Amino acid sequence: MAAMSSAQLVSATAIQNKLGVPRIPQPPFQPTPGATELFQFWSDGPGQPRPPQDIKPFSQPPYPMQPAPPLPAVPGYNASPASLSPVPTGPAWQGRSIGTPKLRLVEFLAFMEQQGEPDTYNKHLYVHISQSNPSYSDALLESVDVRQIYDKFPEKKGGLKELYEKGPPNAFFLVKFWADLNTSIQDEPGVFYGVSSQYESPENMTITCSSKVCSFGKQVVEKVETEYARFENGRFLYRIHRSPMCEYLINFIHKLKQLPEKYMMNSVLENFTILQVVTNRETQELLLCIAYVFEVSTSEHGAQHHIYRLVKD
Repeated sequence: MAAMSSAQLVSATAIQNKLGVPRIPQPPFQPTPGATELFQFWSDGPGQPRPPQDIKPFSQPPYPMQPAPPLPAVPGYNASPASLSPVPTGPAWQGRSIGTPKLRLVEFLAFMEQQGEPDTYNKHLYVHISQSNPSYSDALLESVDVRQIYDKFPEKKGGLKELYEKGPPNAFFLVKFWADLNTSIQDEPGVFYGVSSQYESPENMTITCSSKVCSFGKQVVEKVETEYARFENGRFLYRIHRSPMCEYLINFIHKLKQLPEKYMMNSVLENFTILQVVTNRETQELLLCIAYVFEVSTSEHGAQHHIYRLVKD
């Protein structure tokens, strides 16, 4: 990892002064030795654990992380509030959700499900984004400087830095997930782990979706899928439906759930990211690039998320 992490680029003092919150000094978090032995992605070095509400996606000064709806800005990112426009000048989703005039994300979910008898169907959502009903009353997206998260993704060819330099800049987004790992579904034969996503566009094209799983900023596995357009209700839809989750992610979830405390899970997830890139297969034009970072949800409402635009000021 780079000598200076992305979180160090954010000034905790500035944020606290701005919010008028008194600074509460707390010792830096270090994972326990037992956790190092339990999980291969654990950061080295002994130390004392701190309460789970103090764990961040990146190493940084403590702030309360788990938001209550409506979700506030996520600490750990230097987010700039979006300016409000008094008169809508485009569709409701524009500036409020993941999308560009050429392609828009409608829904994304990762799940596990158990199908037994017809009346015993169970489905659990680890993460979920639904943008099917955008409204002008939805808040405009805040922005985060893309350079804050360069070290969380590959730097080689096809990495976030190279992609952003090529653009277009309006196609780049950051999603912070609070994943819901609290499920009663038993991991047994017949359980299915999957990922589904849906996009829409005014254009008829063939899209390629690349999903790169990264650990400590290095790519460990990539899945590439191709999807063709289907014309419905005046627009072209692209559905990647019930795509089987790769073995690496399934094992990752299993190992994560074996950790006894949420602060341990969050320490592992601090170094776990996913970079999703959607391109036009024929022209290789970049349509969407979404960077995902994760933490464990402590909310009774299950999985939550917060979306940002990635910019370079």
